[in-house]
Amino acid sequence: MKSCLKTSGAIVFWTAMVIIGISACGLLTPPNTITSPEPIPSISPQVSPVTPTAPVPEPISSKELPAPRVSLPTAIGGVTQSTESISANYSWTYRGTWHWEMKIPLSLYKYYQKLPRPPTTNYSVYVTHPLDDPYIDMLVEKIKNAAQQEGYTEYQTIEFASAFVQSLPYTVDSVTTPYDEYPRYPLETLIDNGGDCEDTSILLASIIDKMGYGVVLIVLPKHVGVGVKGGESLYGTYWEYKGSKYYYIETTGDNWGIGVLPDEYKNASASIYPMIPVPILTHDGSMKGNGYFAEVDVRISNLGTATANNITVFTGFDAGGEMVWNSQKSEPFTLGVGQQATVKLNLRIPFGEHTRVIIQIALDGVLFDESHTEWFDT
Repeated sequence: MKSCLKTSGAIVFWTAMVIIGISACGLLTPPNTITSPEPIPSISPQVSPVTPTAPVPEPISSKELPAPRVSLPTAIGGVTQSTESISANYSWTYRGTWHWEMKIPLSLYKYYQKLPRPPTTNYSVYVTHPLDDPYIDMLVEKIKNAAQQEGYTEYQTIEFASAFVQSLPYTVDSVTTPYDEYPRYPLETLIDNGGDCEDTSILLASIIDKMGYGVVLIVLPKHVGVGVKGGESLYGTYWEYKGSKYYYIETTGDNWGIGVLPDEYKNASASIYPMIPVPILTHDGSMKGNGYFAEVDVRISNLGTATANNITVFTGFDAGGEMVWNSQKSEPFTLGVGQQATVKLNLRIPFGEHTRVIIQIALDGVLFDESHTEWFDT
C-alpha cells in the first residue's frame, strides 16, 4: 500500500539575509558611538550632510548584544600545543609610519587551515569562532595602547585599525590556495599577511568587535565590506540595520575613509550580518536496499559557532507534485558546535515506480537544507 504525504515547499535558510537598498547605508559602534570631528565627503548622492555634534553615548541594547559564544567540544576544539610559533611583520602608514610583529602558535594556525569552510555568505561564523579570541584581544590592546599614546580620538582609533587592515596585500584565493573561494579565519589572514575582500573584512570586523563597537559585515554583489555603528554626527555612506546606522568601511586598498563607498557599489543592495554566533548545518546521505526496505543514512554536521537545537530529518521517495511515498521522520535532536550525528531511517520501497530519495533537514520546524538522489526505477 502506497501512502503519500505533502512535502515542504521552498527552502527557507536558518541564517536570514537582510536585503537593504543603498539609499540607507551604515556603520556599527561600541557601547559608545564614534563621531567625526568634521564632515567626511560623501560619495553617495543619497546621503544628506549632517552637522557634527558633540559625542552622545549610545549603549547597545540587549537585543543587539552577541549571544553567548559556545565553547568548542573537545573533539574539535582540542588543539595540540607546541612551543613552535609563526610570525608576520606589518608596515603601514597612519599619521606616521608603523612597524609591528605578531606571533601565534604554529599548531593553532594549522588548526584553522584544516577547518572546513562553512557553505554560507554569513562570514560572521569566522569572526565568532572562539579559539583565536586571546590573539585578537592582544592585537586590539596593542591598537588601543598606541592610539592612547598618540592621543587619537575614538574616531581616529577606528581609522587607525582600518588603516592597519587596509595595508595588507590583496591576494586572490585561486592563486594563494588550491581553491577558487577560500574565506580565511582572522589568524590566517594575519599570518598569511593578506587576503581578498571577505578575508580582510572578517579580520577588521573581529578587531572592531573586540574593541567594543557595534559592527556588521556588509555583503555586496561579489564584494564584502564592514559597517561600524555610528551616531548622528557622522557623515558618509551607511546601511540602516535594526534602527541603527552602520557606516561603510572598505578593507581592500589604502586610504579608504569611514563612510566612503567605492563607486561601483553605490547602487547595490547588500546583506547585513551582525556578529552573532549561528549554527550552519550541512549533510550527506547514502542508501542501500534490503529486500522490501531501503536503509537511508544521513550524516549531519554543525559547522557554525552556535548550538543547533530541535533538528529533524525527513526522508521519503519522490512521488512528483511535491508528494512523497512512505516518508519517515526522525526524532528531534541537538548538535553542538563542530559536532556530527548520523540518522538511520528505513523506508518501504514503492516497487514499479520511477522515483528518487529526498532528504530534508529542518531546524525548529523550518526547512534548512535539502538534497536528493538521482532518479531510478524500483
